[in-house]
Amino acid sequence: MPAIPTPLLDVPGLPAGPADIRLIVTDMDGTLLDGDKRIPAGLWPMLAELRGRGVLFSPASGRQYATLARQFAEVAEGMVFIAENGTYVVRDGVELSSDPLARATATGVARAVRRLNAAGGDAGAVVCGKRAAYVERTDEAFLAEVRRYYVEHRVVDDVTAVEDDFIKVAVFDFDSAERSTAPALAPFAGTHQVVVSGEHWVDVMTRTANKGTALRALQRTLGITPAQTMVFGDYLNDLEMMDAAEWSFAMSNAHPDVIARARHLAPSNDENGVLRTISRVLGL
Repeated sequence: MPAIPTPLLDVPGLPAGPADIRLIVTDMDGTLLDGDKRIPAGLWPMLAELRGRGVLFSPASGRQYATLARQFAEVAEGMVFIAENGTYVVRDGVELSSDPLARATATGVARAVRRLNAAGGDAGAVVCGKRAAYVERTDEAFLAEVRRYYVEHRVVDDVTAVEDDFIKVAVFDFDSAERSTAPALAPFAGTHQVVVSGEHWVDVMTRTANKGTALRALQRTLGITPAQTMVFGDYLNDLEMMDAAEWSFAMSNAHPDVIARARHLAPSNDENGVLRTISRVLGL
């Protein structure tokens, strides 16, 4: 049985003084954002302090690059965005890395979602390209969920006819993604990743794409070691990221598998856990 992570406020391994952290990577939903999907107000002055210390802050999310860039528009210069669960990494508008999804796979997942709905399911596919995200379901309840994560999205008649460089297909399920959509997409699991990224979301990506792979590539590019890296996460799409940093923190509200994988436990997202942990470890 994996060891239970050590709680933040009583960690023998934490340094007496500030740790030598050069890169901080955090998931968004359920991690940095509170239960109302808000960025904590204290993040903005903290980012200025981190920048002054030469520490790079990087959001890592299933969210679209355009969405992340808008959320951090005032401080985006020089920031690295690990978007679409690691399939698309961008800094100052320049692609650093990507892990494209074959067109046949993207269209195959979209058709599988159509079959799921025909059998009584209630899901919608979001086919994610580098330029935009594409949906064919038009009801407001579904589009409201899409807008949360995909600022640049387009409603089309047929997502299988879209021309773009695809990187991921995300599926929103109004029921349980883990119990409904994930089993329906099981035929893709032999050759691709079918990742439950939230209570209602499932992502289909290439076998090699994940936040951890993207983070390791970024570390190599920047010359930053795992010992100089701090990560935060709460759900199954954050698992590989826990392995890429010595300072890995699961939120106390995290999925049990993430808690088991992380080295330490941070306060929950509703307790401002990310900022409190950064302050504690870096001595801010």
